[in-house]
Amino acid sequence: MKKNCLRLRIPFLVFLIFLLAATNAQQPGGFNGLDMNMGNLSRLSDAKTRSISPENFTGAKGGGGTADPKLDSGKRNVANAWYAAQDLGKGWKVNPFIEVRGGETITIAEMDGPGAIQHIWMTPTGNWRFSILRFYWDDENEPSIEVPVGDFFGMAFNEYAPLNSLAVTVNPGSAFNCYWKMPFRKKAKITIENLNKREAMRLYYQVDYTLTRIGDDEGYFHAQFRRSNPTVNATHTLVDGIKGKGQYVGTYMAWNVNNNAWWGEGEIKFFLDGDTQYPTINGTGTEDYFCGSYNFENQKTKQYQEFSTAYAGLHQVIRPNGLYLSQQAFGMYRWHIMDPIRFEKDLKVTIQDLGWRHDWRYYPQKSDISSVVFWYQREPHAPFPKLPSKDDLEIPKW
Repeated sequence: MKKNCLRLRIPFLVFLIFLLAATNAQQPGGFNGLDMNMGNLSRLSDAKTRSISPENFTGAKGGGGTADPKLDSGKRNVANAWYAAQDLGKGWKVNPFIEVRGGETITIAEMDGPGAIQHIWMTPTGNWRFSILRFYWDDENEPSIEVPVGDFFGMAFNEYAPLNSLAVTVNPGSAFNCYWKMPFRKKAKITIENLNKREAMRLYYQVDYTLTRIGDDEGYFHAQFRRSNPTVNATHTLVDGIKGKGQYVGTYMAWNVNNNAWWGEGEIKFFLDGDTQYPTINGTGTEDYFCGSYNFENQKTKQYQEFSTAYAGLHQVIRPNGLYLSQQAFGMYRWHIMDPIRFEKDLKVTIQDLGWRHDWRYYPQKSDISSVVFWYQREPHAPFPKLPSKDDLEIPKW
């Protein structure tokens, strides 16, 4: 009996040795320092941590806080706080922010790879719809991300609302954070454009990234903005014409309702890999897709109930005030972190704009809907539609 047990154990031990060897072979050079979680926080890595801010525009080692309030005084975006720091000298918060003049585009971060952006924090002034973020990966000339800064962080209405999720957090008073993993192989560049020619914006920001190996199966992060004002045929297209292999990972929607009664009866539809008239993935209702139910209604208060969770939320409800704020509006997000929607060749996503008639028939609405979709894919990506003009981006607010 003992001999038989030994015979059984030996092949099992050989299998374990083979498995460990195969696992190590898949991780040349050890842990690359990405995909962080509580379970691997103790693992050491040869990855290098870097950070870009107005106090260190290049992220260079030992390159932070070098502006001189005396020698650099008066130099815009070199020593913007020189007056406040003049008594303390070099190294004392001399250039903590940049100014982006009306109509100006500034490169706020540029880094050589390989590596990955792991966190971005910023707090912009002005109208968040009029500041446009663009991200470029490697040597591309057209951006993979082109989104108003407010919408990118779930704040389309230029009004703070707490948002607490794994991918995006927005904290008092206007602290925008994102934790989307953004790998790049050769280089990465981030720019911001101020469309408001009448007003300069002030931007404090930090881009935290890691220089490390990037696996062959890593896709590039993309985000695209669209607006239907109003919707046509009671349909809003979130994205269309995505070409290549990748996975859809997130949706943010800003929904201005132009009629009374419940507005979110419409279904979201994902057309994958050649789907035409009918989609492969078909939702059952707007609040259902955003992981709510029954109109997002609190049955006790008979009011909309805001919520913000790791993967989904109705984090913002704009309530009419009886004067100039006349429309109800909603901000919602749904992150497909645990359930990415994978596609091999192409992807189109739409959502229906449906309410109710008095006799319980569906009412095709004409709402004002904006959206940002987030996905990973191999480059090159298909061209984006032209971003709307400043006037067509604006959500009027007094």
